[in-house]
Amino acid sequence: MLLLLVRHGLTDLTATRLVGRTPAISLNDAGREQAATLVSRLRALPLEAIYSSPMERALETAAPLAAARELPVRTEPGLDEVDYGEWTGRPYRELSRTELWKRVQQRPADARFPGGEAVREAQARVVGAIEGIFHRHPEGVVAAFSHADPIKLAVAHLIGLHADLFQRLGLDPASVTALRLGSGPPGLLRLNDAGGLERLVPPPRRGARRQSGGPTGKN
Repeated sequence: MLLLLVRHGLTDLTATRLVGRTPAISLNDAGREQAATLVSRLRALPLEAIYSSPMERALETAAPLAAARELPVRTEPGLDEVDYGEWTGRPYRELSRTELWKRVQQRPADARFPGGEAVREAQARVVGAIEGIFHRHPEGVVAAFSHADPIKLAVAHLIGLHADLFQRLGLDPASVTALRLGSGPPGLLRLNDAGGLERLVPPPRRGARRQSGGPTGKN
C-alpha cells in the first residue's frame, strides 16, 4: 500500500494559535490554492480512496482532489487533530512561556495536555486509524488528510522513532508524506514533500499476491 498523509492547507490562524479541534476554522485563500494544487501534484497516482479528519480545514483541503477523482471523502475520526484540551485556541506566544510547552517540545512522550489527550493516546489513535485504512486497501494508493502533530506521531511510530523525538520532524501546510506499507517494515518515501510525486507511481500489479501484514509489519 502507498499511503499519502497530507497536512491541511493554510488558515488565517496557522502558526499564530493552537487551533486544535476548534470548529469552523476554514482555509484562507492561500490554503484553498494549496488544496487546488494538490490535484496536479497527485495527478499521476492512481488513488483508490480518500480519507480525512473531521475538521473543516482538512475536509476542505481534500475536497478538490476528491472532486477531480470522483471519489467520496471518507471521514475518519482517528485522523482528527490532537485534543489539546484547555490549550485549544490559545496563542502560541502565550503557550511557549509555560513549563508544559517546554516539556512537549523536548520530551513529549509522557505529556498530557490539560483537559485533553496524552501524546501517546493521540499517537495510538492515529496509528489505529492507519491500520484500519491499510486493511481496507492493502495494495492501493490512499490519500489521508490530517494535521501536523497526528501525522508526525504516526510517522515516528511507523519508522521506529521514539515519541520524544516526533517534534524534530518538519511538516508544512499542504505537504505530502508518503509511506509504503505492507508485509515488511514500513518505508518512508517522502516527508514534508511540496513537489510532484510522479516517481511514486506503483508498478502494475500483474498477479501480485495480497499482502497480509499491517503497517507495523506484523500479521
